[in-house]
Amino acid sequence: MGLDKAGVIRLLHDRPTFSERMLHHVLSRSIRIEEDLVDHLFNSSEKRLARVLLLPANFGKESQPEPGIEKISQGTLAEIVGTPRSRVTFFMNRFRKLASFNTAVTSRTTWKSTSSQLNVIPHD
Repeated sequence: MGLDKAGVIRLLHDRPTFSERMLHHVLSRSIRIEEDLVDHLFNSSEKRLARVLLLPANFGKESQPEPGIEKISQGTLAEIVGTPRSRVTFFMNRFRKLASFNTAVTSRTTWKSTSSQLNVIPHD
């Protein structure tokens, strides 16, 4: 199912609130994609993993934390970060030593964003 181009253009012209929200969404998504690319090019896999885990907390932003995905497999994290699952496991074990994490038995990680996790970001 696709969007009708003429219908969307009509909505953008007729509904300024919709237009503003759509523009905000497109710009936010574009910025996020650029940040992800820069992150992947210049940061270590450990820093990329920390960033992925902290994004739902809106770390470094003025807004309140948004409800995000609470459970995500280490395999999925490995795909997002672009590193083998074994490296994600290694980093998660390192992070657990540095901050409090709740881990389910099924090797899924529950991330509860608190200020104590801010110390897990590797520093240069």
